Amino acid sequence: MKVCLLYEDRERSNEISYYDTASIIKDLGLKSLFLAAAKRLVYENGEVKRSEKEDAYLIDTLRSVMMTPLESAEEIQFRQEIVRDCIGHEELIRSLYDISSEVIFRWNELGRGPREKMQNSNPVTRLLTDIKVIRLLCGALSKIRGIFISQEPKLSSKGLTAFADEFTAAFSAEREAYIKRVLDDISFYTGGIDLEDEARSREISPRIVFECGLEDGLKFSSLKLEEVSSGSRKFYRPGSTMYKLRELLESGTPDSFAVTKDIHIKEQTQLLEYGIVSYIIEGLRSFTEEFRTFFDRLRFQAAFYLAAVQLKAQMERIGAQWCFPEVCDRRDLEFTDLREFVMGLERRMTVIGNTCSLKGKDLLIVTGANQGGKSTFLRSIGIAQLMMQCGLMVTAQSYRSGIFPRIFVHFTRREDSEMNSGRLDEELGRMDKIVSHIGEGSLLLLNESFATTTEKEGSVIAYDIIKALKEAGVRILTVTHLLSFARRVHEEAADAPSAGVAFLSAERKADGTRTFRMIPHEPELTSFGLDLYEEIVEKKTPH
Repeated sequence: MKVCLLYEDRERSNEISYYDTASIIKDLGLKSLFLAAAKRLVYENGEVKRSEKEDAYLIDTLRSVMMTPLESAEEIQFRQEIVRDCIGHEELIRSLYDISSEVIFRWNELGRGPREKMQNSNPVTRLLTDIKVIRLLCGALSKIRGIFISQEPKLSSKGLTAFADEFTAAFSAEREAYIKRVLDDISFYTGGIDLEDEARSREISPRIVFECGLEDGLKFSSLKLEEVSSGSRKFYRPGSTMYKLRELLESGTPDSFAVTKDIHIKEQTQLLEYGIVSYIIEGLRSFTEEFRTFFDRLRFQAAFYLAAVQLKAQMERIGAQWCFPEVCDRRDLEFTDLREFVMGLERRMTVIGNTCSLKGKDLLIVTGANQGGKSTFLRSIGIAQLMMQCGLMVTAQSYRSGIFPRIFVHFTRREDSEMNSGRLDEELGRMDKIVSHIGEGSLLLLNESFATTTEKEGSVIAYDIIKALKEAGVRILTVTHLLSFARRVHEEAADAPSAGVAFLSAERKADGTRTFRMIPHEPELTSFGLDLYEEIVEKKTPH
């Protein structure tokens, strides 16, 4: 039984994850995003009262799915449709996740594993476990079927609708009724341990009917099993007066006798019951095998969509508008009021958004005032791109971008500032690894790279590397304080308007105020570090 909620035509990705996912997660602050997606917000009177403890499985699932990009607009749209459905039917996806998680937990308690590992266990114990597993699976599948029957007319996504149709066909009402009838018929063997409390108060007894012929010497021939069923009668404690009286009455009839009075007959009866029940359960082996891995796949795929629903709640909690991105040409990038989602999550508030329209551009250079929001702007694009390429919504009014199956990041690390030497070597070492994996159609995010050496030397390094990568078909978004590099590229672009280069600058008003917005502007000759110096001096000066 397939699930196919992440991919329309398959269960798993055929692609590999991004290169150096650890750096992507670290530099873009995605751990905070994963953590937020793993927490369910509890509301009271329309307001968030509290958030539940994070679900570690949701964290691992979202990390895995986000780090494995989709590679076509059709794949992205397929997931987006399911996310929309899940947002509109939150209890459906939450129920699918909860049911599959419960089945896996209880199955593991029963000693789930390859059947070969159970061959050495007691045959009776193994048979009882098989019966419990079938009852567990049947109960869970019955719940899922009920959910789909109640929700299916309201579902609109291709993925969920197809899954619901395939599931209800594979586990039809007729099949469900048959399996439940079989389990009820052999409930005498389990002693009613899986029945409801009221039924447990009654004694379960078997009815086994054979058809056979008789040969010379009263030997059976042509033995054929006709009926196996379970009946119930009032339970009496063994050894009690009523128990003994019933045994006496039964043993006095010509067509019955109490098997418990003769140990040999009792042993033969137990062997007969074991053989018959084993034969019946073997007939349900295909049912168990069909759904052996079903709940693992359902749990993983439902976990992603549940994380998406909970991310949407987190977006609304901080007042961030969200949308589903659109796929466009790889050289275009357009967005309206794009906000850095991770910063908003960490500060529990909305942050200032940016609007940008780049068409036919392969290189974007962002310069401007220190602490003007340049790095935040770059991260907002990186986060949105990753979310788009796994089918999630983004925190913007609109977002259009091409697809980049390979995304690389090269950020100046904060811990590098504590190093006394070797900082440039470390940066060049990371860049060397990136260059060995990057290629045409890749996206590279550079944040103040090569600023660990002199301005002149850093500008030369940045110019040579970025020029070579751009010529190789790599799209590059860079935030830099290397003004010589930025001015050189700007001068060359002025002589070649079709060079595909765009320039933005962190806006700074005349009084030094930062607006944290990026505006089209040629590279300036200063990063206005003096503003920060004067601000520090003013704070330290007594009034």
